[in-house]
Amino acid sequence: MKTKAFQKVYTQIENITKATVTLKATGVGNDELATVGGKLAQVVKMEGDTVTLQIFSGTENIATDSEVIFHGAPPTLRVSDELAGRFFNAYGEPLYGAPITSGEERETGGPTVNPFRRIQPSELIATGIAGIDLNNTIVSGQKIPFFADTDQPYNQVMAMVALRAEADKIILGGMGLTNDDFLYFKNVFENAGALDRIVSFVNTTENPPVERLLVPDMALTAAEYFAVDKGEKVLVLLTDMTLYADALAIVSNRMDQIPSKDSMPGSLYSDLAKIYEKAVQLPNGGSITIIAVTTLSGGDITHAVPDNTGYITEGQLFLRNDTDTSKVIVDPFRSLSRLKQLVIGKKTRKDHPQVMNAAVRLYADAANAKTKLENGFDLTDYDERTLGFAREYSEKLLSIDVNIDITSMLDTAWALFAKYFTKNEVAIKDEFTEKYWPKGNE
Repeated sequence: MKTKAFQKVYTQIENITKATVTLKATGVGNDELATVGGKLAQVVKMEGDTVTLQIFSGTENIATDSEVIFHGAPPTLRVSDELAGRFFNAYGEPLYGAPITSGEERETGGPTVNPFRRIQPSELIATGIAGIDLNNTIVSGQKIPFFADTDQPYNQVMAMVALRAEADKIILGGMGLTNDDFLYFKNVFENAGALDRIVSFVNTTENPPVERLLVPDMALTAAEYFAVDKGEKVLVLLTDMTLYADALAIVSNRMDQIPSKDSMPGSLYSDLAKIYEKAVQLPNGGSITIIAVTTLSGGDITHAVPDNTGYITEGQLFLRNDTDTSKVIVDPFRSLSRLKQLVIGKKTRKDHPQVMNAAVRLYADAANAKTKLENGFDLTDYDERTLGFAREYSEKLLSIDVNIDITSMLDTAWALFAKYFTKNEVAIKDEFTEKYWPKGNE
């Protein structure tokens, strides 16, 4: 070993795999960065003085006598208000424009906010998407995934949420984005004039897959600056957590770790929890809310990534194609926000809980009617009316392209109730029916 400008330098590598190198080293820290043969690397395992480093761009052209230089610190991000409106790579380096020069250099991947500094979430995060705001309302400080098949337009939905959400800052963490998706996000944000409140950290398919592991920590370090230091309401959008988990699997498999379910590392739960548990509501009014896409393989909800995600998060949002309207909707049956009761009817109009429940119940009646029809049974007049209601409910409220405020969503639902049903069939409390049932439809 020798030192170079206070950095530890080694030239004896004991083992090389496709993604990692192993050597003897002392005084090294967890997650510390290093350079191996000129390639950036990070400490992923320590056993005594045996240290394993993952090489972000792979170990090609690295030899056993390649120079290993430890940097003495884990990845960092310089945080300041200059972050807003910028696109960064997985290392926190600007993709366009000048480097960030002001602010404080902060280590990424630190611990979550102390529980004593947390308060119960009670603020509404409105997205303008009725399938979310009406039926599965999101609360500031919540963590919730979007479960979607790989052919669903989930990145377009995330861009919509970024533009519509009532938040001070939006932090986008893009992992494994195609160049088309990256340019889509960039163009949408620029054309909408919304860049001043959006910060983006991007790893594309052209970048090494292992770099994806840095993106959530970068995004959440920026989020903590705006939420904790500035008291702002921050929404973090992560896409795609399945590709993040695939990168975890690449590293663990090449370290010869015994894989767990679906070839995922045994540490998957804690790796995901470390990210999701950054969601928080703070006493200063600041908050971090996390919405993260988890793509499903053939709709398999039992796969290790969605399965572990479901244990950590507070509900889930499902996208599906609605065959009756040919639109992508937020599925009211498979979606659930476990914290919505903290805000619906409190931060929204008092009829919200009853309207939500009545609409989903009538939509379920339509699903039963559709099953009867498919099995050759005659439909009753009520069945026919539920099918008409379901089509309009999907088109005017569940579709992801609907962009209205929550009061308009409730008024739209009341109009559909009155068009297709009697007050008794809708079964909402008289005090609300008398106030909101459309006049002329008594």
